[in-house]
Amino acid sequence: MIQDIYPSRLDNSFSVCKPSADDLLLFFDKDGRVLSKTEGGEVGFLTYKDRPDEKAVYLFAVDDTKYFLSREEFGDAPQGFGYHTVRELRDCCSGKTLFAAFTAYHLWRWYADNKFCGRCGSELVCSEKERALVCPDCGNTVYPRINPAVIVGVINGDSILITRYKRGYAHNALVAGFTEIGETLEQTVAREVMEETGVAVTNIRYYKSQPWGMAQDMLVGFFCDAETSDIRMDEGELKYAEWVKREDIVLQPNNNSLTNEMMSVFKDGKN
Repeated sequence: MIQDIYPSRLDNSFSVCKPSADDLLLFFDKDGRVLSKTEGGEVGFLTYKDRPDEKAVYLFAVDDTKYFLSREEFGDAPQGFGYHTVRELRDCCSGKTLFAAFTAYHLWRWYADNKFCGRCGSELVCSEKERALVCPDCGNTVYPRINPAVIVGVINGDSILITRYKRGYAHNALVAGFTEIGETLEQTVAREVMEETGVAVTNIRYYKSQPWGMAQDMLVGFFCDAETSDIRMDEGELKYAEWVKREDIVLQPNNNSLTNEMMSVFKDGKN
């Protein structure tokens, strides 16, 4: 999965520091596209010496490489670089720098969406103590947003419930959805499967989780068993929902997602 970068390691501990010449500096445009280049299946970014920004915000480190965010737009892309969405990077690249791009996008989105205090309207400033934005007038503190969501492998004997979204991602997927106010994750599983496919489920069991910066998510994977097998697909959400036998599962084109790993695990008879 995208976060599986061992032996490399993400260090997301908070720090107030200034960039050095070879630290990486990320620029996003107003549409959330990151200034980057793609070579040999890897992602590349500018360094601080390429375009110094004294106001750049420290994000995190991967091994000994520090990543900073410029809160200004770069303008026209320099030679060899272009503006890419994280989805475009996902489709052509892999490795620790792709994971860094996803995580940086998550933080860029948070900074971009929280320029002013929702309580009094004053401009927010970066905290000197923690990863937070603070209102200097009323003291309101805003932390990075993380949306909990579930990925669900619904099993019916030797088949699993495969879906495809009506819009957006074009490859095979599993039932997925966001947790609503007042729900447990297990309740989200049962509700989302029922809403999207009309299938009742039981024996809900946790599998694994995944940070998914593209949608500011924490994806939580579950397998469960079908109590009913008739499918009543939500045609506003999905264009495909069918029981598919292990040997007939068509996986996604890369191994970045929790969804693909769960399909692969079932296909290989490991669940």
